[in-house]
Amino acid sequence: MDIRFDGKRALVTGAGKGIGREIAGLLARCGARVIALSRTQADLDSLRAEINCETIAADLADASAAREAAVRAGRVDLLVNNAGISIPQPFLDTTVEAFDRTMAVNVRAAFLVTQVVARGMIERGKGGAIVNVSSQASMVALADHTAYCASKGALDQLTRMMALELGPHQIRVNAVNPTVTLTPMGEMAWGDPAKSGPMLAKIPLRRFAKPKDVAHAVAYLLSDQADMIHGAMLPIDGGFLAT
Repeated sequence: MDIRFDGKRALVTGAGKGIGREIAGLLARCGARVIALSRTQADLDSLRAEINCETIAADLADASAAREAAVRAGRVDLLVNNAGISIPQPFLDTTVEAFDRTMAVNVRAAFLVTQVVARGMIERGKGGAIVNVSSQASMVALADHTAYCASKGALDQLTRMMALELGPHQIRVNAVNPTVTLTPMGEMAWGDPAKSGPMLAKIPLRRFAKPKDVAHAVAYLLSDQADMIHGAMLPIDGGFLAT
C-alpha cells in the first residue's frame, strides 16, 4: 500500500518533538506540504532543517493564539491535532492550574484549531481528514494522571462530535489512542522501572510504542485507503485494552 499526499497541505500541532515530529516527517516523505505548529521556535527551526515545511510558533494554551495559528496556516487539507501535555499529579494533589492548562492544550486547542480548519474545508467543498492524537488513558484510569486522563476522555468525545457534524461535509475525523510512547514526555512520566514494569506487564506485546508506530497509523487514517473509517478510536497499545 503506497500512501501519498501529493498536493495536500497538512497541519500538525505539537510538531516540534516526539510523536508530532515523527508525524510531520512521515507526512512530508509521503508528499504533503507540512505546516508544523509548536510552542518552541528552536524545535521548529531544527525540524525545518530536516524536512521541507512551513512553521508556526504559538502557545496553544492561549485560546486567541490557537485560533490565530490556525488562520495563519491557510488552506489545510489534512489536520493532526497532536499537541498535548502531561502534568503527573495524584487526584487529591491535582492543582487547578495543572488541570486547566492540561484541558486547554489537550482539548480546547483541538476544538479551536479544528473549528477554523473545518470551516475552510467546508468553504472549499472538497472534504478533508482529521486525526486527533488521544491516548489509552481516555479509556482506563492511570494513577497520578487525573488531568491527563480527563483530557483524553474529553478528546475522544470531541472526536465523536466532530465526526457526527463534519461527516456530512465529507470531512473524516478519527482518533488514535497510543499506549505509553517513548518520547521525552513518555520517558519523564514512565522512566522509573518501578512504575514502567507493572505497565509493561499489562501489555501483551511487552513493549511500549515508538513514535513511528503512531505516525504510521495517523498517515493511514488520513489517507484515501481509510476512506470509510470515520468516528473511530484506534488503539495503538500492544493489546493493553484487550486484557
